[in-house]
Amino acid sequence: MQKKTLRLILGDQLNYNHSWYNTIEPQVCYVLMEVRQETDYAKHHIQKVTGFFAAMYNFVEYLQKKGHQVIHYKINDPANQQDIGKNCLALIEAQSFQHFEYQLPDEYRLDAYLKTFVSSLKISSACSDTEHFYTTRSELGELFKGKKTYLMETFYRQMRRLHNVLMEGKNPEGGQWNFDSDNRNPYKGADVVPPPFLFKHNYKSIEKEIKKAGIQTIGTMEADAFFWPTSREQSLQLMRYFHQHFLPLFGKYQDAMHTKYWSLYHARLSFSLNTKMISPTEVVNAAIATWRANSPTISLAQIEGYVRQILGWREYMRGIYWAQMPNYKTLNFFNHERALPTWYWNGNTKMNCLKHAIQQSLTQAYAHHIQRLMVTGNFALLAGIHPNAVDEWYLGIYIDAIEWVEITNTRGMSQYADGGIVGSKPYVSGSGYISKMSNYCQTCYYDKTKKTGERACPFNSLYWHFYERHRTLLAKNPRIGMMYRILDKMEPAEKAAVLEQAEQYLEHINEL
Repeated sequence: MQKKTLRLILGDQLNYNHSWYNTIEPQVCYVLMEVRQETDYAKHHIQKVTGFFAAMYNFVEYLQKKGHQVIHYKINDPANQQDIGKNCLALIEAQSFQHFEYQLPDEYRLDAYLKTFVSSLKISSACSDTEHFYTTRSELGELFKGKKTYLMETFYRQMRRLHNVLMEGKNPEGGQWNFDSDNRNPYKGADVVPPPFLFKHNYKSIEKEIKKAGIQTIGTMEADAFFWPTSREQSLQLMRYFHQHFLPLFGKYQDAMHTKYWSLYHARLSFSLNTKMISPTEVVNAAIATWRANSPTISLAQIEGYVRQILGWREYMRGIYWAQMPNYKTLNFFNHERALPTWYWNGNTKMNCLKHAIQQSLTQAYAHHIQRLMVTGNFALLAGIHPNAVDEWYLGIYIDAIEWVEITNTRGMSQYADGGIVGSKPYVSGSGYISKMSNYCQTCYYDKTKKTGERACPFNSLYWHFYERHRTLLAKNPRIGMMYRILDKMEPAEKAAVLEQAEQYLEHINEL
């Protein structure tokens, strides 16, 4: 006879198709919990906390309707000790559970915490896989064993081969692996952007409970129009809408930014994926099926760009995380120490690109990857912001931000704090890139064409200042040698003026 078992489900483990739930077992009870341990490790967006709580509510209802026994600790329950281990221990003792099980956490801190917790138990325990990802935790580390850098393209091609995705035998479909060069177009209004699919949930009661608990949050939320999916069915609806209306031009405009369209052609499935309401395998397979049924309306470049984000980049970042933690969280290659500008928390800056990206993030709990990398992340790197402060901001402000995916993108790709484990060079730019890929510069207070003088775009002088102050670390990087040749050809007076302009901007960074 099976032991009386308590099974823990974390808030990002809402996998409706997990094998745990295939059989109704009278001796098994599931527990989900809203705890301050998870709401308070960073100051999260109100929509993020609400979204996780709502998704957990729906998952509890799903399990109960299937006939499973479920205990759900709500944030203000008197018995809730606001700690996962304390709550589980209280249940084990009160209800005489004989066995404890949990699924592999995706965050290092929770992995270490639960290992310590089960080691202290007087009953037996076991750990299961989440049955979500294409890869195991160690797969990327094993692929690049003995290497200092992990080339994403190598990993991506390996994933395509292993899982037979967009392959013709041993070769990539269409004769090439990567169509990235076809997917870097700015949006100039020629193509119609369909309206985004937005749900209209009323979660005023959840918001009220969050405030009652005293949880400190950032951002805003229209409580009667919460638009993110919070169940598997809603996630599938959003996925199908994206495939039908946005996939035909996703790749073409995946790097574009525009003041009129906050999500453009993006899927906005990351919250659903990161909570595991849907799986990367089913999203990729459904997208490919849509492409095959609608070719040539949807080109190979569009579908390849989308597959690369999920099968490639998402799995790659998870692999980096488990190969490099916990040391990864301490890396600060440039020894940056500056505090995050105050306007990152309210968007009150005269720089139009940053104002739009930040205010959008505060109101929508969302920005796409180029807004994160080449606007907010770009400025933070140019300005020398401490990676800890950048991590904290990114982890809190986005609804899809969970440490395993946030920290590798932020400290690695965005801030180059890892010294090149993820990226082969720092991703920085002056106003040129932002102007090319968006319409932000058209109505900006600052002049994108100026490096110095009144209203000169801060990105321009900070760009050269960044390269000059980190010359000893970067000058030998073959991918950026041209930048130093350009910098060294500047007239001494011009160079001095540019660097002085940057110094002035950094001194008054909160007034920009």
